Amino acid sequence: MLRAVIFDFDGVIADSEFLHYKALNKVFNLHGVHVPRDIHWEKYLGYTDLENIQAVSDDYKMNLSPGQVRELALQKAAFFNELVREETAILEGVESLIETLRRHHIRRAICSGAIRSDIEQMLAGSDFVDAFEVIITAEDVEKGKPDPQGYLLALRELNRDEKDPILPAQCVVIEDSHWGLAAADAAGMHPVAVTNTYPEEQLRDKAERVIARLDELSIEDLRSLCKKKE
Repeated sequence: MLRAVIFDFDGVIADSEFLHYKALNKVFNLHGVHVPRDIHWEKYLGYTDLENIQAVSDDYKMNLSPGQVRELALQKAAFFNELVREETAILEGVESLIETLRRHHIRRAICSGAIRSDIEQMLAGSDFVDAFEVIITAEDVEKGKPDPQGYLLALRELNRDEKDPILPAQCVVIEDSHWGLAAADAAGMHPVAVTNTYPEEQLRDKAERVIARLDELSIEDLRSLCKKKE
């Protein structure tokens, strides 16, 4: 039985990774450095801002001091906030799936490695700002994906006032990365991959289904996934 869908955020609900990349490059450009997009995705994707700036400083011989790294991180945050106000980051197909889940009274949560303020800022400009009952972020866990801690915490929060607790096997997780899919599987949930960030061949071995857009999923598709472990 399908009772909940838990979403990753970056690369699933919003293309915020590209906005982070643009904001970082705005900072680097001030110091005469430009990081190509393919290099960022290959080497720095998944880093915190401080880790990213320090790594680029090392790789591109910027020789930034720890204080300069922290200052650039603050500048990057300001650039990112400007970009969020100027550009739509929500991916096509997201709103349609959320409306489907609402109609069928399926519980909804987010489990993301992003920080809460970034998620809330991007949702604030959408038509479904109140669509998620639970939001688990990097600040809420000690271990990130592929550890299942975040997904298990999201389920625990969904079950906080639930008289009939939702089981892991009654949850579908939508992810865009192999480590996120591994985390969902380790939590005993049903992983679905969306190819917004990585190609299908890098995801199919860890996913029960691979899609290109979220609106490809019908309620029947989601329910059929949850029948596999009944």
